[in-house]
Amino acid sequence: MGPIGAPELLIILVVILVLFGGAKLPKLARSLGEAQKEFKDGLSKGMDDEEEAKEA
Repeated sequence: MGPIGAPELLIILVVILVLFGGAKLPKLARSLGEAQKEFKDGLSKGMDDEEEAKEA
């Protein structure tokens, strides 16, 4: 299996649109963005804690 091309991406987007509907997509995108931000913050905090543990 190779990388996802334009036709495959288009099919995925259409399926998402059908499943969630146009009205719910902005809310879904916002919640995914917030989850990604929290995940990155958690990784950063974990790395900081690990560095502090090495210094002690």
